[in-house]
Amino acid sequence: MTLQAKLDAFKADFKAGKPPYNAPSDIHPIMARATAELIASGAANKALKVGDKAPLFTLKDPDGNPVSSANLLAKGPLVLTFYRGVWCPYCNLELQALQAFLPTLQEAGANLVAISPQIAANSRKSLRTNGLTFAILSDTHNDVADAFGLRFEVPDYLIGLYKNLRNDLPTFNDDPSWTLPMPARYVIARNGVIRYAEVNPDYTQRPEPEAMLNAIRG
Repeated sequence: MTLQAKLDAFKADFKAGKPPYNAPSDIHPIMARATAELIASGAANKALKVGDKAPLFTLKDPDGNPVSSANLLAKGPLVLTFYRGVWCPYCNLELQALQAFLPTLQEAGANLVAISPQIAANSRKSLRTNGLTFAILSDTHNDVADAFGLRFEVPDYLIGLYKNLRNDLPTFNDDPSWTLPMPARYVIARNGVIRYAEVNPDYTQRPEPEAMLNAIRG
């Protein structure tokens, strides 16, 4: 089953309120509204694209060790995936798909790093929950996401819904700002130029891991 097929299946079960989700039906129009407004804002069009120079960064892994994009690029192409957090089931499904694809990425000489605004404890939970062996880095205040043009503010009406669902982003991220990154995947060449970019303001849509392979090998 493709990644998107798994995402679509989860979305259908979630909207149907099937166990263990049991989601109240009144939340779905609110979530759909927020996604539609983010799409209509054109925010994704402002994100970095193929041919742009990727900003360099240093972020910490769950053990507090600094990880430098410059050091990773010195070893080969770098794959970055920006995700919302361990609380997002769509993000977890994507991380699992990338883990399954990791041997192919490594054979092509690439390194893979996942970036989210969550604190180290939640990154460790991401590693455990999804059985990950690649690095997860904490992007405090979504600063690196902002450098890539991905950061956006959660609208007030969605904040209330998230609180009711116990998706308390200020606690998850140790940041009171209620911002998130748009899900995105990049392939960055060793010279720092972006070879592949997929940014989607609809968090239920993610590209297949195979889609970036030509950019890595190229």
